[in-house]
Amino acid sequence: VVMQHSARGMNVLREHMSQFYVKDAVEKLLALPKGTVLLTTGFYVAGHAETDGPAGTATVATALKKIGYQPVIITDKLCRGFFEVKQIPVCYVAFDADQQVFNDILKKYQPVACISIERCGINSKDEYANMRSVSITAHTARIDLLFTRANQEGIYTIGVGDGGNEIGMGNLKHVIEDKLSLVPCVVETSSLIIATVSNWGAYAMVSYMQRLTGIHVLPSFQEIKQYLDQIVRLGSVDGVKKENISTVDGFPI
Repeated sequence: VVMQHSARGMNVLREHMSQFYVKDAVEKLLALPKGTVLLTTGFYVAGHAETDGPAGTATVATALKKIGYQPVIITDKLCRGFFEVKQIPVCYVAFDADQQVFNDILKKYQPVACISIERCGINSKDEYANMRSVSITAHTARIDLLFTRANQEGIYTIGVGDGGNEIGMGNLKHVIEDKLSLVPCVVETSSLIIATVSNWGAYAMVSYMQRLTGIHVLPSFQEIKQYLDQIVRLGSVDGVKKENISTVDGFPI
């Protein structure tokens, strides 16, 4: 389901993934002790954060809280106010935050896992670039440094993406270069989840959380739509249309 309507090459990457890659990632997550989980999102588009990412992140964070984990969002000012409406703790970092900032975040929160949902990561040209290969480095906090350090410390990490330039796509960087002719993100994660739309990958994660725990954590269509409307009022835009409307990558939800 998460791969329906694929038009950006994720169907090509699918051939290099395990059969049940979402389920596998969630099982590993739920096997961890109940502790803090850091989540990040926020992709710069036309002066704002796009709608793909925040909705999925809020959904996963809310589900984790119901299951017994303590979610904390790590993001930049482009997502200001997006998660407070869900009563999810947020730590904002500056665009020029360096490795020490993220080392300190890991030391403070001692997370059992870090999850990225539609967050741009550094590519093989040492830039942050959007789907049109335009540099957005000046508008992107280097939150991928958090994941690089987490990987070094043996912390479980998950990356959710839909285009090849997101944190986690480093797992398939050679395939992305060879098969999609794109400059890939080089940041790896313990588990990678690909989808036509990153939010869809996040919703699939939550669906498996519900199935595996027996705890009702999957929101309704109406709840997700209401949240999209809220973040659009705060400035979020459709990443494909570049318009301040409650759609995601050109899709209704």
